[in-house]
Amino acid sequence: MEKFTKLTGVAAPMPIVNVDTDMIIPKDYLKTIKRTGLGSGLFAEMRYKDDGSENPDFVLNKPAYRKAQILVAGDNFGCGSSREHAPWALLDFGIRCVISTSFADIFYNNCFKNGILPITVSPEDLEKLMDDASRGSNATVSVDLEAKEIRGPDGGVVKFDLDDFKRHCLLNGLDDIGLTMEKTDAIASFEKKNAAERPWA
Repeated sequence: MEKFTKLTGVAAPMPIVNVDTDMIIPKDYLKTIKRTGLGSGLFAEMRYKDDGSENPDFVLNKPAYRKAQILVAGDNFGCGSSREHAPWALLDFGIRCVISTSFADIFYNNCFKNGILPITVSPEDLEKLMDDASRGSNATVSVDLEAKEIRGPDGGVVKFDLDDFKRHCLLNGLDDIGLTMEKTDAIASFEKKNAAERPWA
């Protein structure tokens, strides 16, 4: 998993509340178990018209936000069914950070397992960041996970809190497999000792 330390990029504003996982990646795209290739289906029902052409009014189709790496979203982001394809689609599109006032628990935890930083801020701070994001590609936002702060284009700083363990995992690029691999020596030592003490097992 790719490490997350600092990220500076364009932030796309999505002031929609209750964006559920079916809106993030519709069920038609759930036939694959691969983590790649899902970016084209991200927000598909909002991004595309019925004939398959792009909806020019959708934020990620606008020239300023086509390469956005940060999403500033409304309350209760990621609610709905517990599909891991949702963070896969965000990551495949290029989104590494989502900022909101609240997240659904399962989506929130899935983000950390896939290298995406979900940040919870106050409604007041979200309003400031939404305003920053609305300025387009010339107004970049910087997210510093080590310092736990978001810096806006005018130098304003928003502090955020995060569980130390989740922060450690993102900073070091550790998913569940990575955390297990850190214990390789201890596991090998246990297996060797167990084989000696219980040769019949």
